[in-house]
Amino acid sequence: MQPSREAGVISRVALFLGASALSGLLVAGLVLPVLGGLGIAARASADGFENLPAELETPPLPERSRILAADGSLIATFFYENRISVPLSDVAPVLRQAVVAIEDSRFYAHGGIDLRGTMRAFLNNRSGSDVQGGSTLTQQYVKQVLLESAQNLEDKSARITAQKAATEQSYGRKLRELRYAVSLEGQLTKDQILERYVNIAYFGAGAYGIEAAARHYFNLPASALNLPQAATLAGIVQQPTAFDPTRNPERSLARRNVVLARMGQVGYATPSEVAAAQASPLGLRVPKDAGNGCQTSSVPFFCDFVLRTILNNKAFGDSKEERLRLLLRGGLTITTTLDRKTQSSAQAALKNYVRPTDKVASAVVSVAPGTGKILAMAVSRGFGDGPGEIKFNPATDRAYGGSNGFQAGSAFKPFVAAAALEKGIPFSYPIVSPYRKRIGNVQSCTGPLTDPWTPRNESASENGVYTLQTGMESSVNTYFAQLEQKIGVCQPVTIARELGMHQADGRVISQHKSFTLGTDTVSPLAMAEAYATFAARGIHCDSIAISRVVDPSGASLTVPRAGCEQVMEQKIADGINELLQDVIRNGTGKRAAIGRPAAGKTGTHERIHVWFVGYTPEISTAVWAGNPSPGRTVYKLNNRTIGGRFYASVCGGCLPGPIWRQTMLGALKGVPVGQFVAPPSSVILGNAINVPSVTGLSVSDAQTVLEAVGLRVALSHQQAQSLSAPAGTVALTVPGTGARIYPGQIVTLVLSSGPPPPATPDPFPTESTPPPSPEPTPTVTIPVPTPTPTCKNPVKCPPPPPA
Repeated sequence: MQPSREAGVISRVALFLGASALSGLLVAGLVLPVLGGLGIAARASADGFENLPAELETPPLPERSRILAADGSLIATFFYENRISVPLSDVAPVLRQAVVAIEDSRFYAHGGIDLRGTMRAFLNNRSGSDVQGGSTLTQQYVKQVLLESAQNLEDKSARITAQKAATEQSYGRKLRELRYAVSLEGQLTKDQILERYVNIAYFGAGAYGIEAAARHYFNLPASALNLPQAATLAGIVQQPTAFDPTRNPERSLARRNVVLARMGQVGYATPSEVAAAQASPLGLRVPKDAGNGCQTSSVPFFCDFVLRTILNNKAFGDSKEERLRLLLRGGLTITTTLDRKTQSSAQAALKNYVRPTDKVASAVVSVAPGTGKILAMAVSRGFGDGPGEIKFNPATDRAYGGSNGFQAGSAFKPFVAAAALEKGIPFSYPIVSPYRKRIGNVQSCTGPLTDPWTPRNESASENGVYTLQTGMESSVNTYFAQLEQKIGVCQPVTIARELGMHQADGRVISQHKSFTLGTDTVSPLAMAEAYATFAARGIHCDSIAISRVVDPSGASLTVPRAGCEQVMEQKIADGINELLQDVIRNGTGKRAAIGRPAAGKTGTHERIHVWFVGYTPEISTAVWAGNPSPGRTVYKLNNRTIGGRFYASVCGGCLPGPIWRQTMLGALKGVPVGQFVAPPSSVILGNAINVPSVTGLSVSDAQTVLEAVGLRVALSHQQAQSLSAPAGTVALTVPGTGARIYPGQIVTLVLSSGPPPPATPDPFPTESTPPPSPEPTPTVTIPVPTPTPTCKNPVKCPPPPPA
């Protein structure tokens, strides 16, 4: 049955029809409709062919999604198939010609089925071997669509069955493809079919579609390719692995030259052009691959946070599977809030102070006050499982790829201070704060907390009277423990929650006596977000990493919003800003000073975790350092070498503080200096109170009464006679009973010396001489202390109240 080379078309048709009788109606159905124009008919077979489904469902092609920084630079790509669909007008004409020449040179002449190719395919396989060759571009496109449709099926069993049907080597599959091809040729133009083909075809090395291939191999768009480059790509399609020029350059070169020769044969290139192109090298320019996912990103931890944001948010689909599918196939352009300058500064600071192989790790997160935009998220280790790497993100919560969090220590004290300011407690509010103090019952939102608790200060030298201002500057634990006892823990916890605080494992911030010392486990992102509320004068915004998402058509998708709202009075936030500026000016945060207005607070928990959380009006940044896996081992930060520096005892101000400083200096370079708003006198001085009457009380009882309303007590060395106060008790106070003063001011006690002696009568009275008047009680002059609050900034201090 082998035809001679001289046999004509009719003899080949006759031979094919003879073979069809042996192969049954299947092959007859494949061929006879095509030959109807030659007067040959097989109505039954033709009817069977026509009854096959003709409408080819073409699902959207999977396209890669890109994650971009705020400036448009690429952070990462995600894809199921690395594809960038382009219109045919964006494909160089020479590239279109190369594809047509090598894959289907009669593409513009046939109607979807190439008689010559089909005959050759049958004759080559008449013995029952695998089906080979003969497919037109239209048929190849149909095959790719059927395979793509199969891969899109969610049901695994159905997907496997459909994939098998789309790839089986049989005449049945060929017949289905032919039917679809004939139908497509009646629905689409040739250029439309070619456009779809070059976008769906696989070009090896993970590149799907001509645009991705051009960028991968030559770092050029498909519109800019020249003749040898076009021939190289066109030659890959037949065997994408074998002809991959990065893996098999010699085979790829030989295949390219075959394509060039074919282009010359069909008139797409002149002999001289072919010869010159064949003499040229492959000329690959493979760019640094952005990879698939966050592993190869320059900002992997932020990238992973964006990924988790998409997977966790219903704005991107009803289930995690749908959201992942959208990311890998949807061709999204995801613009994030990442600020390259702030991110680079954070990474440089970490590199300067902590090495990836140190047992201590560190994380930095920066947030924009008033918008919630995450500007930077950096970790001192690499992203992975190798030496100096870590697979989870210590900067954020567990639900976003992070850990269970870390105890923030004294960085929680501002929440208690804010509650105190709301209650009218002034900066100058005094509390005797010994090195160690047993704390009694503390009122919570649901009742008293009665468990025993005896906190202590950092050192024995912290022992004396402190005010809200000096207690914050020096981070005195027993001061804030007693302050919390006075005001209760309910409002501080409520404030923390309103500022976005939550535990890193998803639980709410809890009410317990040690709240003020930061025993809840939280993430650096949550701390940066909460302190950003202070910087924004009480406006809280949820942290956001995504500013815009656009699909391939240019339509915008809904993204998570910051939901900014005023949760704290401006004057209270201004008061906290003033107190925390003093921490940097005069207190534990001195090493974090950046030469412009800045506020912040140190935090140290049992020398295991150390923090510095601070902000300017423009940026809020949290820095944590410690053992990244606290649940496994306790790693004390004493006598440690970190980043090549020895620390006898690591503290919040001596490691996180300098990291914060370097980060902020770089991030704010060139940014105009912002100023905080000074708090009003009503916040600094607190609510005025009337001096209660203590006349006739003992010194200890009077002291108890006065201290209960927030006043300090001094004892005068002078005494005064009093008819109403027994000797040794309080005769009067300065300022006097009923005077309006502020909490924290001094009231001086003047003790009674007893009643004045009785007057002596005149022994020789006369009518003309009036009896002498009783001798007046001596007036005691006691210096009145000036009622000034503790304030280190005279410009911002209000004048004292009138006496």
